[in-house]
Amino acid sequence: MSCRENRIGCVNARRLPATGRTAAKQAGITTVGFLILAVFIGLFAFAFIRLTPVYLNYMKVAGVLEGVHKEFDSQNASRNAIRTSISRRFDVESVSEIKANDIKVTTDSTGFLVKATYDHTTPFMGNVSFTVHFDKEVLVRR
Repeated sequence: MSCRENRIGCVNARRLPATGRTAAKQAGITTVGFLILAVFIGLFAFAFIRLTPVYLNYMKVAGVLEGVHKEFDSQNASRNAIRTSISRRFDVESVSEIKANDIKVTTDSTGFLVKATYDHTTPFMGNVSFTVHFDKEVLVRR
């Protein structure tokens, strides 16, 4: 194969069949390919942005339940004391999607089962929404 001279030096380029272009000119991504890739990445980034507050709110709820567990575990607590603590902690943490009254505190053979079960729906775009189901429970022993 012969060497063609250009401004930089010797370039070994072979001709591609049927196009008449050289392989050295066939590098990179096309504009349409780049736009499709950018839209695809953009949709995932937008979904991440929309779902981040949902999971941050869940982390607050889980932190409240873990805090109640640490405060009252093996302390012979009452149901009203647990409910008051949950309400106070929800106010401090600014939990918005679920109310303190939605937390179920049921009697168990070894203590109280504190359970938060809820769905959080957030809009994505147009008439498409994300619905995320959360279920967190802790056992507060007597």
